[in-house]
Amino acid sequence: MNIEEIKKFKKNEKLVMLTCYDFQMAKIFSSVGVDLILVGDSLGMVFQGDSTTKNVTMEQMLYHVEAVAKGAKSIPIVGDMPIHSYSTKEIALENAQRFINAGADAIKLEGYFPETINYLVKNGIPVQGHIGLLPQTYESFKVVGRKKEDHDRLLKEAKEIEQAGAFTLVLESIPEQLGKEISELVAIPTIGIGAGRFCDGQVLVINDLLGMDPDFHPKFVKRYANLFEIIAHAVSQYKKEVKEGNYPQKEQVYE
Repeated sequence: MNIEEIKKFKKNEKLVMLTCYDFQMAKIFSSVGVDLILVGDSLGMVFQGDSTTKNVTMEQMLYHVEAVAKGAKSIPIVGDMPIHSYSTKEIALENAQRFINAGADAIKLEGYFPETINYLVKNGIPVQGHIGLLPQTYESFKVVGRKKEDHDRLLKEAKEIEQAGAFTLVLESIPEQLGKEISELVAIPTIGIGAGRFCDGQVLVINDLLGMDPDFHPKFVKRYANLFEIIAHAVSQYKKEVKEGNYPQKEQVYE
């Protein structure tokens, strides 16, 4: 799979994208055949424990891209440009190239920056767009696009980001009908996260899908496992056996 092949998902097959931050999870994704990996700046929240993505740095992002690239094999990797890493198109190109050098196949650029996107594409960097709720600049997590002016603005932004050369477009936390309209408007695949059933693909934060945090449950997330309970039970059993002197046993020791 490569970036050009990702474009062919439009209206042909639903595109599956997940966030990933480490080597072992990337190996699992490779075994399953996920279509696209996003090394997201969401790591600031699920990996570093912050309440926002606004503190994530380029160095932190590159560290995780390098780890994911070792396990991703044939799955294209998108590196999430963190806040302040694309303040000018020249700075954006410099940092985007660092992502590519670290093992990414493309970058994601959050917000309405068609000139920067076009500049990166012309310099050989595939770009994934991202509109709707923008975690790097949000004031609160809420649905975007219910008001007519926001609805019309997002339609305009989607078209201009497509025209700038983006190969896919993430739609975050928007009404389902607007997700449908944007998906029908643009010729590139749309990838929804809280954007309804009519997008060309879907993305979730892997930690949310796996139920790692029982206190975080936005409406758009479906939990496919409850790893918080599973891991807590395993650690509890380990603790119990160590305390009781039942671990290690003979089969776990060297002669």
